[in-house]
Amino acid sequence: MALVLHGYRYSVYQRIARLILAEKGLAYRQVEVNPFAPDLPAAYLALHPFGRVPALTRYVDRAFPGPALQPAEPGALARMDQIIGVVDAYGYWPLVRQVFSHRVFRPRHGQPADEAEVAKGLAAAVKVLAALENLASDAAFLVGPAVSLADLHLGAMLAYFVQASEGDALVHKHVRLANWWQKLRQRPSFAATDPGLP
Repeated sequence: MALVLHGYRYSVYQRIARLILAEKGLAYRQVEVNPFAPDLPAAYLALHPFGRVPALTRYVDRAFPGPALQPAEPGALARMDQIIGVVDAYGYWPLVRQVFSHRVFRPRHGQPADEAEVAKGLAAAVKVLAALENLASDAAFLVGPAVSLADLHLGAMLAYFVQASEGDALVHKHVRLANWWQKLRQRPSFAATDPGLP
C-alpha cells in the first residue's frame, strides 16, 4: 500500500506523522495542503471535512512494519496517552501558536509579532512544562527506554518552542525534559523531518 501524507509543511501535526513514518522506516508521498487557505481542495475536504491534518498515527504504528512506537506494558501505554493528551489539550496553543508563531515564525515572514500573545504563551508554558516534567520517566525517553509516540508528539512541538530564546530557557529549567530533549533532537528522524524554516 502506497502511503500518502497530506499536510502543511510547517504543521507540527504533519511533522509528528512524518517523525513516526521516519522512525518506522516507511516510504510515503507528501502532498502539500495549507489548511489555513480559504479554498481547500474538495479532495482534501473529503479526507477531512474540517480541513485539518488527519493523522492516524496509532494505526500506522500498529499496521505497518518497523519498531513499535507504543509500549506493550499497560502503565507505560497509559502514561504515553496521558502525555499526548496534555500536549494536545494544554501545550500546543501556548508553545506553538503563541510563542513560536509570534516570536519566531511571523517575524521571519515579515509579519508583526504580538508581544501580548508571546507573554500569555510563556506564562501558560510554565505550567505545561512542569506537568510534563512530572510525567516524564527517569529512563532515556518519556515513558521508558524506547522512543514512543509521546516523544515524537512533544518533540515536534518543542522543536519549534525552543527556537524562541525564552522557550529554550524555560525547557532548560526542567532537568528531565532538558536531558530528554538533548537526546531526542539528535535522532536521525528529526533531521529528516526538519521543515526548513527560512
